Formats: sequence, C-alpha cells, structure tokens
Amino acid sequence: MIRFMCFPVMAFLLLDFECQLAFSQSPNNDHRTKLIKSQSTFKVNTANIIEVAEVTRELDEKTARDLVWQLPEVQRKAREIERLSKGAIKVGAVVDVSPTPNEPYYTIRIFEDQPEYDSTIYWFRVSRTSRMIEVLDLIENQYISLEEWKEQLKR
Repeated sequence: MIRFMCFPVMAFLLLDFECQLAFSQSPNNDHRTKLIKSQSTFKVNTANIIEVAEVTRELDEKTARDLVWQLPEVQRKAREIERLSKGAIKVGAVVDVSPTPNEPYYTIRIFEDQPEYDSTIYWFRVSRTSRMIEVLDLIENQYISLEEWKEQLKR
C-alpha cells in the first residue's frame, strides 16, 4: 500500500525537477531582466493621459438631448410648427433609449406635443463616447450622417 502512494509523489517530484532543470538551461530564461528593462524604459506622459480622459468622457442624457435640440434644422422646424399652429402645438425632445453595452447610443425623439397625442418628427441617435449625431432615414430605415441628412433637406 505504501508503494502505491509513494510512486505518484516520486513521479511528481521527478517531473518538477526535470522541468526546473530544462527551464534553467533555456536560453530565454532571463524573463525577470526583460521585465525590469521594459519597465525602466517606459515613460508616462501625463499630458497624453489628460487628453485621453477628455476625449473618452462619456455623454450624459441631458447633454445628448441638448446637442440634438440645438441643431439649427430642429430649431427651424420647431419654430415653423409653432408658427403654423399659432402656438397650439409645441415641439419637444426626449431621450427615448439610453445606451447599453451592445448599443452605445442615446436615441432622441423630436416630436409635436399636441393636446390629444404626440407625433414624431425626427429620430436621432448620439454616440455616448464620440458625440457623433446620426439621423434615422425613415425611407431606408437606417441611420445616416448629419451631413447626408442636411443634403436631403435641401432637396
């Protein structure tokens, strides 16, 4: 019985010893020195860290809504609707969907706030990291760039 218990232990010790011997004879056994060298040559530039932090600052819900609401085309449409309805219809903006890990966008809805119901005018999405604004093309059912949308409005 003792013999059966000793064999696995002895086999483990022999394998461990052989692995250590092979590692010590390896020409690439100087891993510790390489690590220390790489750490000593790495320099941190604090200006770059600050710039990256500012670029990756994520957008909050209110700022995303305000970015869309302040677009000249949205303001022009809001004034036109209020003027044509003689003030009876107001135009509003609301965050309809907040970002998720799979969809990093705020979805903003511009709508007519009528007494009986709401009527959507535009759908926008704003990237929470890059602040890029896109507009939903209802005919193609896909988001397009702000520049493409402005060109469509000119036609």
